[in-house]
Amino acid sequence: MPPLIPIDPSAPDLPAMGVRRFGRVNWLGLQTLAVREVMRFMAVWQQTVFAPLMTAALFVLIFALAMGQGRGQVMGLPYLVFLGPGILMMTVVQNAFANTSSSITSAKVQGNIVDTLMPPLSAGELLAGYLAGSVARAGLVALVIGTGMVIVTGRGIVHPLWALAFVLLAALLLGGLGILAGILAQKFDQMAAISNFVITPLSFLSGTFYSVQALPEPFRTLSHWNPVFYLIDGARFGVTGVSDAPVWRGLLVCVAAVAVVLWLAWRWLKSGYRMKA
Repeated sequence: MPPLIPIDPSAPDLPAMGVRRFGRVNWLGLQTLAVREVMRFMAVWQQTVFAPLMTAALFVLIFALAMGQGRGQVMGLPYLVFLGPGILMMTVVQNAFANTSSSITSAKVQGNIVDTLMPPLSAGELLAGYLAGSVARAGLVALVIGTGMVIVTGRGIVHPLWALAFVLLAALLLGGLGILAGILAQKFDQMAAISNFVITPLSFLSGTFYSVQALPEPFRTLSHWNPVFYLIDGARFGVTGVSDAPVWRGLLVCVAAVAVVLWLAWRWLKSGYRMKA
């Protein structure tokens, strides 16, 4: 039996595996997760970047043919100019949600979610890593569609910083909702139901194709309780300078919604809720 080595009480304590001290961030693990999430959608860029561009182009083409050249104005803008920011944000919303929700659901269904849960990553680092993929995908899609929108309409972006702020908020809000949906869903059918019956109606019926001022009561008032409406309306203000609601109110509502959703996502990741089943 080897002799016991006495412990020097003056020696510093060695950190246990996976234990982190206040203020310490696992930057390598966070970077690895973020890069993995970005590479996931870039590996199939034809589906995640090119397909949304084609969908947006089809929407513009259909409405251009339906409205006719030079016909129809909404809020003092030619209809296609009014429509452009709505389509851009609708696409951002759908892609930001799809990135996080599909990543978590696929990992749970395939049984490799343990590869994400085993490394010494805190709940905050997991949240940030997943959101990095959503922000990157939403930003790339917004850049591609926004460039096409400027070319088609012949108009620049009136308030670029406002447009950028609402695109970022949309990516964070829907990325967070995608994490919640991915945690809740145990199979692809459940995720498809959430996407088809919640996210798609929200992205279509939040002022994407129309001004909420045209809605009868109580639907007009109810629209102002919908954060997705403020995302679309804020992006429209950023691009055209025109909005249905005060832009500062929209910013505050969106920031509050992002804070609530991300806090809930952090709590679920921290507790492991439905992640190990």
